Amino acid sequence: MTRSLDTTPKPEAAAAPSLIAVDRAVGELRRGGLVLVEHAGGSALMMAAEAVSDESLTLLAAAAGSDVLLALTGRRAGALGLGDTEAGVFRVTPKNGFDAATIAWLADPGARSLPMPVFSTLDARRAGGLDEACVALAKLARLLPAAVLAPALAVPAGAVRVAAAEITSYQENAARSLRQVSQARVPLENAETARIVAFRPSDGGIEHLAIVIGDPDPDQPVLARLHSECFTGDLLGSLRCDCGDQLRGAIAEIAQTGSGVLLYLAQEGRGIGLVNKLRAYQLQDDGFDTLDANLQLGFDDDERIYLPAAQMLRLLGIGRVRLLTNNPLKVDALARHGVEVTERVPHVFPSNDHNQGYLRTKATRSGHLF
Repeated sequence: MTRSLDTTPKPEAAAAPSLIAVDRAVGELRRGGLVLVEHAGGSALMMAAEAVSDESLTLLAAAAGSDVLLALTGRRAGALGLGDTEAGVFRVTPKNGFDAATIAWLADPGARSLPMPVFSTLDARRAGGLDEACVALAKLARLLPAAVLAPALAVPAGAVRVAAAEITSYQENAARSLRQVSQARVPLENAETARIVAFRPSDGGIEHLAIVIGDPDPDQPVLARLHSECFTGDLLGSLRCDCGDQLRGAIAEIAQTGSGVLLYLAQEGRGIGLVNKLRAYQLQDDGFDTLDANLQLGFDDDERIYLPAAQMLRLLGIGRVRLLTNNPLKVDALARHGVEVTERVPHVFPSNDHNQGYLRTKATRSGHLF
């Protein structure tokens, strides 16, 4: 007898305090507030670099009781000529202190069109776990990957606190806490037998979705697609990428095959978020390709993780898939997380005048298969 996928909503587990702490810190950063990041080697008060003003820098230094520093990814430091590595985080200090204009010029390549501020010689050195956690928190907030921090000699009352270890383990813990919270039949164009199943992490973060088409047999390899959300391509039909074509094409192909699953993952812009993706588009208009634009911003060329996808498949009862993808990294990632990929199914669509360079870069520099 053929088994059916388990799409029944499950009781939501209580959120671990570590997830709640990171969620609160992310919200505070996005509001332009201060966060206390605690580490075995010391603590620091931090703000997101893109949120600072001269006034907030003064408040940060006064609250911490120490001078303000800037933490940048190795990618961004390399783009500025301050570092010689692509990995890790660099701590940048000026001889005579920072102002907001200098921080903006260093952290945001979009600010390079402004006059270069006058600043003293910068000292950039590889930083440790505290700085790395601060930058990681800015990334989780979908802000520029740069943090302004000051070693905390004093802790202001009511400060939002989070441990560095809670930040670095957040994505894995959030993925493992995913639960099915809702499902409904949603007939789609070219796939009238579709159901949408929503998965939510226990801290109440943004949901990932599974589009289940037909009645897949979990005892057999299931035709599957991992699709990262793309507001511009999926919803608006942007011609700068092939995401919309891939989304609708995958739904049609799965339906034509008879059954399968498309996982719609909340990781816009290869994991950097919509606002940063728009920043990357502006850099592409200035002459950088899709990968170098991310590197100029300080991100890796692909910031996505696929543990949420593997967890969603497990919760649906799927252990083996035939994966619709041109990206071998997805095959490797699922295998690392315990999902067997029995076949890579090519997923190619015609290019247009606006996305030819984008597709060529993915093929030549990211190893996408066509």
